[in-house]
Amino acid sequence: MSDRSNVAMLRFHLAFPSLRDGLSVAQQIGDTLWVANDETTNLERLKIKNAAPGDVVTCDEHQSFQLLEYLNLPIPMQDAEIDIEGLAYDHGSGYLWVSGSHSLKRTKAEVGKPAQKNINRLSTVGADGNRFLLARIPVVQQNDNYVLARMVDADGRTAAQLHGNEVGNDLTTEIARDHQLCDFLRIPGKDNGFDIEGLAVIGSRLLLGLRGPVLRGWAVLLEIEPELSDDSTDTLVLKKIGPDGRRYRKHFFALDGLGVRDLCMSGGDLLILAGPTMNLDGPVTVFRWRANFVSDQESVVFTDQLEKVLEVPFGQGNDHAEGMCLFNWGEQSGEVLLILYDSAAESRKHGVTDVDGDLFVLN
Repeated sequence: MSDRSNVAMLRFHLAFPSLRDGLSVAQQIGDTLWVANDETTNLERLKIKNAAPGDVVTCDEHQSFQLLEYLNLPIPMQDAEIDIEGLAYDHGSGYLWVSGSHSLKRTKAEVGKPAQKNINRLSTVGADGNRFLLARIPVVQQNDNYVLARMVDADGRTAAQLHGNEVGNDLTTEIARDHQLCDFLRIPGKDNGFDIEGLAVIGSRLLLGLRGPVLRGWAVLLEIEPELSDDSTDTLVLKKIGPDGRRYRKHFFALDGLGVRDLCMSGGDLLILAGPTMNLDGPVTVFRWRANFVSDQESVVFTDQLEKVLEVPFGQGNDHAEGMCLFNWGEQSGEVLLILYDSAAESRKHGVTDVDGDLFVLN
């Protein structure tokens, strides 16, 4: 198992003091770190500063990118959250992929309210239309920095998204026909319902990790291959890649009863950040699957086919590991993994806007 080797301090602009309290994804592109708060419609870019071994790595020069400028969200309002839970960069194509959770949500009970009102709140389930987002956005270099673009004239790249609306998209339409998974579309994410938390790029295909459902202890990953629609420059469709003409493949992983909280690729290996599907504090583990998805087959991966590379610390009511990416800076040795936390503990917070993530050297 690996131990924490260093700390990365993320320093956000003073105009965004709440960003650090809900970080859900992480992706490095060159010398920049891209993150998101799951209650916004933005992506946040930070500049990674070199540091000596053992020193705190600083990520600052914060710039916020409003996704409404690049995509056509079902609810085109800045306060209508996407619940961004997947972020991955394809170095080959230059696209940054982003996914919402695709989950329903149940209203929370609140301290101080009468019992019947809280019972009614716990009976209320709704869909936020922006959560049904799966999209790609071109990344370009501009003035020695990385920025997003809606269209790139030089190479024809365009921002595009899977066809959808306020109640679903083409992926959930497909899942609604799946006898194993269809019933979970009607269950909120934190109740073991359908909930995407994790995205990885493998060539032209994407892996979507599901926090839920966990089926008799088995976590689910979906493999899809989005492509541009023949008659559109901004609409994606799903290719038929699964058995019986399905537009997805299913892969099942024995993760000690945990669901997927994030994914990233390490060469040909898949790293899986696994945590509770319900609203619990822990445990949290990073698994490595030393295999690749080059075959056209679906998978059932047992525990003895996986390597536990990291037990991630967690708090009591805080420090829930949500975002993960491989991380490179300065004079590092070995492969380093950055972990970011939702509901960060007070000990991680500095000043008004800063928060620490953990860096782990993988064995």
